[in-house]
This record gives sequence, structure tokens and C-alpha cells, in this order.
Amino acid sequence: MKSPCFKTIGEHQKLNHFPGTFQIGRKDRLWRNLSKMQVRFGKQEFSFFPRTFVLPQDIKLLRKAWEDGGSRQKWIIKPPASARGIGIQVIHKWSQMPRKRPLLVQKYLHKPYLISGNKFDLRIYVYVTSYDPLRVYVFTDVSLYSPQPQYSSSMKTLGNKFMHLTNYSVNKKNSEYQANSDDKACQGHKWALKALWQYLGSKGINTTLLWDKIKDIVIKTVIASEPYVNSLLKMNVRSPNSCHELFGFDIMLDENLKPWILEVNISPSLHSNTALDVSIKGQMIRDLLNLAGFRIPQREEVSGPSTSPSGSSSSLCGGNRDRTKPELTTDEKVKRAFYLSQRYADQDFYSSVLDVLTPDDVRVLAETEDEFTRKGEFERVFPSPSSSRYLRFFECPRYLNVLLDQWEQKHWNNRTKGEMKHQGIMFISNTDLTDSSSPARIFAFEKLSVSPEMMFMLTLCVLV
Repeated sequence: MKSPCFKTIGEHQKLNHFPGTFQIGRKDRLWRNLSKMQVRFGKQEFSFFPRTFVLPQDIKLLRKAWEDGGSRQKWIIKPPASARGIGIQVIHKWSQMPRKRPLLVQKYLHKPYLISGNKFDLRIYVYVTSYDPLRVYVFTDVSLYSPQPQYSSSMKTLGNKFMHLTNYSVNKKNSEYQANSDDKACQGHKWALKALWQYLGSKGINTTLLWDKIKDIVIKTVIASEPYVNSLLKMNVRSPNSCHELFGFDIMLDENLKPWILEVNISPSLHSNTALDVSIKGQMIRDLLNLAGFRIPQREEVSGPSTSPSGSSSSLCGGNRDRTKPELTTDEKVKRAFYLSQRYADQDFYSSVLDVLTPDDVRVLAETEDEFTRKGEFERVFPSPSSSRYLRFFECPRYLNVLLDQWEQKHWNNRTKGEMKHQGIMFISNTDLTDSSSPARIFAFEKLSVSPEMMFMLTLCVLV
């Protein structure tokens, strides 16, 4: 859906995309944005993607790289906006390069990590519930695709798609493909992540360190899309809770077990043709829908279709509804400006952001903690106790990212203590005092288990 169409989403509705995520979902945009991050922050932080050229713009740069690389090099060519392995080739001659259409050309990872001689990649499910503040979850079990026949780096094998392409949609058509129905078994050509970790652990490999490297790639890649998405959200989305998105990250390991990102899918396949698929994707979808949550709408929100000033019903992309994002008070605006204006702020300075919480601070913290309790088998990777190191990668600092980062650092090992410390403020912030049937009032009452008399006293204190 084009970005302006997001204006038609009601507050009681949730769409499974954010505007602008094609900035990492299209192959050419993904590499452009990651390349910008590499130029800005260096190869030490952004060296997890192959050398890439976007044609026709980069044809001269590619030609020079090709000539410098010698005769034994391999390149993989991909259409920038295709899926399921369509149009992908591995080539080694300049004469094999198509000339008349847009293309992505990458240095081929010709020395992958092999299992029983087979090449494979990992499908990592990444779920983003919010871009401001940024909240990113990774599903802790994923699929592993391993094609047949056994991998060879010989130039003579480059035409064998089953050997060189790890796309499941390609390899399932191979007559030698072996299905796997056991999520704990290291058998067949599709494994669960827990089976892979068990296999690699038996080889003496530190799987915790490897998983941390993969999560690092996920966080940095999502941050690369953040300025574009947030800009479009501000222009086109009425409520911050109207969007969520599931991404499919494809990751490959090289012979040194370094993870590389191959692409990001913004509409990952959720088909479940085998018992293994049902086990992994079924659990993931259940947890995703619990994480997505549902906000009880106001009655007028769902009473009927909105109408234009002329009286005709709005079209899908022609709605002119007013935006209803929460308005910040003057004090809240001042506090945000104060913490964002400090150019060289240190950790001690940022930690003071929790000293005096505004109503909007508490709303965001309560929402984030409540969401965290519904994560199921998802792992939240941002914010996290170690998310401070990623704040410098944002094009623009975001106050709510700082707030949640400090909350995590202070309370991650004792969330109950953090909730209890601020529970009185949380109760008032999440209660609509004008509506006795407010879902927020019910939520707050259940969360705190306080008496009606205490509720009344807390209300008076805040109003005074």
C-alpha cells in the first residue's frame, strides 16, 4: 500500500506493514542504505553484507572491480524487487552480464560454511511492533534450508541452481530434496534452529556468540530503515499503534562462521506444508498475534465509514480523517528537547531521564512492559540491556529510545521492582478519569490491585 493510503487506517485497525519498509525490503534499497551506514560508521560495524553494485548506475564501478578481481571470481546477479529465487544467476564472465534491465550484482560468497557438504542459509523472523520508540523482536526458532547436491566451487557447476541458490522455493522442486518432520532432528534438508545449535555445539562452536552476531545484524539493518519509516509515519499514520511488521531475514554463514545478510523479505512466506513448518511457524504466528495486541476502539470509530465533506464515502486512499496522535504537554516537550539537545551526553546524564516521569513517559513504559509480557518465544533485541551502543547509529536521536534504553539498563534484571516503583504514576497515566468503562482503567486496576478508595486518593493527589 502506498504511504498516503495509510491515512485511512482507523485507530481500531492494525496493518501488517509500516510505510517505507521497502527501504530494506527491496534489494537495491537495502544495499544502498547499508552502504551509507558503512561510510558513516566504518567497516568494523557494517561489514556484514557482500560488496554490491546496483546497475545501471554502478556499471563503471562494477567494471573496475571486475577487472581488479581476476579471472576466478564469481558474482551473483539478482533483480532488485523479485522473490522466490526468480531471475537469480551466478556468473563468472563479463559477457554473461545482462545489460537491459535493473540489476543487483554482488560478490558471491564462494566459501560458505557447509554441513555434510551442503550449503545453507537461515531464515530469521524479525517482528517490529513500533518504530518510535523502536521495539524489535526476533523469533528464537527459525528454519534452515540446505540444498542438494553437495556444494562445489567449480566454475562448471554455476548453472546448477539447486547447488548454489538456498531459496526453499527453488530447492523444494529438486527431486533429491528430503523433507524433515522433526524439529529436534538434524536430518533432511530443512532444520529447526534448535537442531542447528545442537549440531554446531557438538562441534565445539559457541552458538551464543553466533546468535549475538545475527541479532546485531538485525538491529543495525532495521535502524537503517528507521529515518525513512518514521518520516512517513509522521505524515501518514494517525495512531502509533496502527502498524506492525514481520520481516524474513536471510542470513548465510561463511567458512569462518561469520554471518552475512543476503536479503530482507517484507512479506515472508508463512505456508506450512510440513509438520516442521507447522511447529515453527504456528508457534511464531500465535506469539506474533499475542504481541500485536488489540486496542478496544471508541464506539464512534467503528460506527460506520467516514464521509467526505461532500457526503460521499472516502475511497481507500482518499480518506481525510484527522490525526489523533497523543498531544504532548509543554512540560513534556521541554523535557524531550532538553535530553535531545545534549550533544555529548554521557551515561550519567541519560540515566536521569527516569528521575521525573511525565504522563507520556509512563504511558510508553507501561505499554512497553505490557507488550513484553506477551512475547512468548520471541526475544526482544531492542531495547535491551545492551541497546545503548546502538543509539549512535540513528540518523536522528529519539527521546523515547533513550527512555526505554535507560529503563532496560536499570530494571532488566528485576522488572517487578521497576513496575512497583512507578506503579502509582502508571495507574493514573493509564486511566481515563472521564470514562468509568475505559479499558485503560480496567487494565490499571487489574495491574495494581488497589482499592477504589486508594484509586480516588491517587486521583486527587495528581489533580492537586
